[in-house]
Amino acid sequence: MEDIKKVKEKLSTKLPKQNVIYLKECNSTQKYIKENAQKLPSKTVVICDNQTSGIGTNGRTWITKPNENLTFSYFIKPNCKIEKVKNLTVQIANAIVEAVKELYNIDLEIKYPNDVILNGKKICGILTESTSKGDVIERVIIGIGFNVNQTEFEGEISKIATSLKKEFGVEFDKIEILVKIISKIENLI
Repeated sequence: MEDIKKVKEKLSTKLPKQNVIYLKECNSTQKYIKENAQKLPSKTVVICDNQTSGIGTNGRTWITKPNENLTFSYFIKPNCKIEKVKNLTVQIANAIVEAVKELYNIDLEIKYPNDVILNGKKICGILTESTSKGDVIERVIIGIGFNVNQTEFEGEISKIATSLKKEFGVEFDKIEILVKIISKIENLI
């Protein structure tokens, strides 16, 4: 991405209702939030240029090249009944599909419940984790890995993964995508 100070300013302007934490590198934005949850306010977005140990579903690693993709987590403290966040992962997948359609008129599909697909390949993954007390959800961490500008995927992933740039041959604005996705998630919550 760009200079850290410029990115923080841009995100703070475009996401005024959120607490934005921008990191050049971290092991995982999901882990970062878990480790700092006690002191983070609701509506915190943690975005990272180089996520070294991203978390996928079922304990898998989300592999991404530095500075090419969008890796972030969104932290909320809804304090609501569990029923209110039922199917949240699918709703977020739908929000991502809508965001990309509105921005670029590109049709994405959902592979239930947490993958977003383009031309038969995975372009985005969603990991939603929550903490509850009784039947009340206290915290939700929504992790999103979106392949934006990476054009080369190694090993087995090359057969199942793609990105916007790989499919369309042009560079896409990660911040623009992030802001649109966050605004769509805000509308859900």
